[in-house]
Formats: sequence, structure tokens, C-alpha cells
Amino acid sequence: MGYSCIELAGYGNGKIGGIPMAEYKKMADDAGILIKSSHMNPNVLGRGEKYSKENMGKLRDFWKRATEDHAILGLPYMVQPGLPSIGSIEDAQRVAEVFNVAGEETLKAGIKFGYHNHDREFGKVVSGGKSINMDRNARDGRRIEEIFITETDPQKVLIELDVYWTVMGGQDPVEWINKYADRIQLLHIKDRLVLGQSGMMNFEQIFRNFYSHGHETFFVEIEDTRSGKQFDRVKASAEYLLGADFV
Repeated sequence: MGYSCIELAGYGNGKIGGIPMAEYKKMADDAGILIKSSHMNPNVLGRGEKYSKENMGKLRDFWKRATEDHAILGLPYMVQPGLPSIGSIEDAQRVAEVFNVAGEETLKAGIKFGYHNHDREFGKVVSGGKSINMDRNARDGRRIEEIFITETDPQKVLIELDVYWTVMGGQDPVEWINKYADRIQLLHIKDRLVLGQSGMMNFEQIFRNFYSHGHETFFVEIEDTRSGKQFDRVKASAEYLLGADFV
């Protein structure tokens, strides 16, 4: 289809999708595919349990173990794509602390830790609050994504910006790419279904601005596993990018 690298998902117990790491790497090598990143969420807390000083050790142990497993793959990035339970500025700040801890662990293996957004990270939270305000016109509070960026160590934490979910969060991906050029080092290139078909995503400006800051690594994401058309959409998205003079 034209893809030369992939980002994994499905990590658990030293395996990817139930396949041992070393075996998966050999499969990718044999296919001529470079594994550059892997998505995973810590699975050591209870449902809805917030990050806290009390469970910081569990979270550090998860990232330590995950790093040891992923070092087998020789990849440069490990990324968390799930938003922890957050209702206030303080909650978001505590999550940022954990991201720094995760980054400390991954760096021991020469791997960079990153965070991947969806739409709710662009909602606002207030001090002592209980929930995220997704009103695009809300004046009070701070955006969670901004807290994650400004209150994490640039040497330990990078941002993988999902451009589609940024738009769904009421924001312009280009503005974020330019405002936080040193932090947004990876992109998820996504549309409603096939890239370029919705007409709502300004991919040309997204790519041109991303490149202008010296970054180049992106991954195409198709959030479709049940239609039976997912491989057609993966192929059509590749064709769109291969035919774009700005990629």
C-alpha cells in the first residue's frame, strides 16, 4: 500500500496482540516494516481511579516493565493514548507528574514517552472542580492539553497530536503545532473515515507547518475495526497521501 512504518497497539504481558515481542519484531522485519511507536495505557488501576501519590509506585512499575518489554523492539517512541480520570486542575497536574515519571523510565532504554489526545483534552478544568467543561466558549479554567504540555518536562515528555480529535475538540491543529512546535513531535493523521474525503481537515497546512518545525513522523489512523472495509480505507488513505504534493 505504501506504508513503511507502523505504530503498535495491543500491548500486554510482554506481547503485542498476544504475539511475543521478539516474534512480532521478526514479522515486521521480514515484511520490511519499521516499528516506530507503540500505544499503551497503564492497566494497574481500578476503573475511574485517579492518579495519586498513593498509586504512583504502581504506575512507575508499569512503565518500567513496559519499557523493558518494548526495548526488545528497538523503537524510539512509547505513547499513552488514554485520558486518566480528571475533574480539576489538580487532577491534571498530578497526571502530568506521572507522565514525567513514565518519561524517566522510558528514557532509561533510550525511548521517548509521549501522550496522544482525543477531544476531551481540549476541555477546561478549574481548581477544585469535579468535571471537564467541553463548552468551546468557556472562559474559566485551563485546557487539559495545555496543562499536560506546560507542566511536563520537555526532556521526558512529548506530544503526539491527533489532528482529527483536535478539530473535534473545537481547536485548530495548525495553531497548536505552531504554538508548541518543540513539544508536538508526532502526529496522528486521521479523518472521519478515509483521509481527505470529509473536506473538514486542512491536511496541507497541517503537514506544511509540522514539517517547517523540523518534524516528520506521523501515523495514519483508521478507527474502524468492524465495517469489513477497514483495509480498503487504509489503502485509500495511503493513495491520498502518496498523491499529495505536500506530503
